[in-house]
Amino acid sequence: MRIYKVCKGSLIMTVKYIFRTLGAAVCILMFSTSVQADHRWGAYHWARSAAVEINLKVVNSTTGDWTPVLSDSIAEWNVSEIFELGIDRDDTSKRTRKRCNSVTGQMRVCNAAYGYNGWLGMATINIDAESHIVKGTAKVNDSYSSYWAIEGEMNHVLCQEMGHVFGLGHTSEDGSSQLTCMDYSSDPGSQWPNEHDYDLLTVIYDQVDAYNSYDDSVGGGGGGDTKPCRGKKCPNFGEPEIPPMGVRVHRGRNHEVWVARGRADSLWIHHVRLVPEEYR
Repeated sequence: MRIYKVCKGSLIMTVKYIFRTLGAAVCILMFSTSVQADHRWGAYHWARSAAVEINLKVVNSTTGDWTPVLSDSIAEWNVSEIFELGIDRDDTSKRTRKRCNSVTGQMRVCNAAYGYNGWLGMATINIDAESHIVKGTAKVNDSYSSYWAIEGEMNHVLCQEMGHVFGLGHTSEDGSSQLTCMDYSSDPGSQWPNEHDYDLLTVIYDQVDAYNSYDDSVGGGGGGDTKPCRGKKCPNFGEPEIPPMGVRVHRGRNHEVWVARGRADSLWIHHVRLVPEEYR
């Protein structure tokens, strides 16, 4: 199932842009299959200028049963030595949740009825030319209510989408259980991160950068920042507009990866959790 239609011209432009901006390694990393030993999602990570916990602020755009799931997911990921997540503010209007606009330096988590479009969850990150994550969103699709009735799957999927925003991939993609939310099993024991996830975060973030890509200000980040740039002042004026999802660069049995160009030589990368056949 194709989730979005992408025109041929846009596909060519985006693929050329990917290679020109970040090099062939980006595409190779996307196509690689994650394994238990090292399930990174490419080379992406939040930049930090010192070896301290990343105080990543979360914008809560969830309602209903998803709000306590988000709270539990934050608590579980905070067990790691790398992240200290905290709710920056609540922004839960229907319009906000539908758009799920990203916020520079933060992560927004949303639920809404996004329609019967083939996906359960979607993690989106915006990365700069150095593969540093500068903002991200995690979305879950209320339209597939029958799927969410499966025990533990609300926890499993939201926990996984948040893990992608940190730079983690999957421990397996064949449905087998590794007792982590980063697998694709329906094992009730796979609702939350495990020690291996925490250890891998330590490996991924065993470095310091010249700046922080997360928002470490006192007052918070403010509003969203996903409106497309239009007009002569835009850096890519005159080039064809790329669809929001961009180009699908990988499809597995349970997931897809899409890439689109962003502003200032950045890329948008979407990790899509597909709906199992029997629930479509």
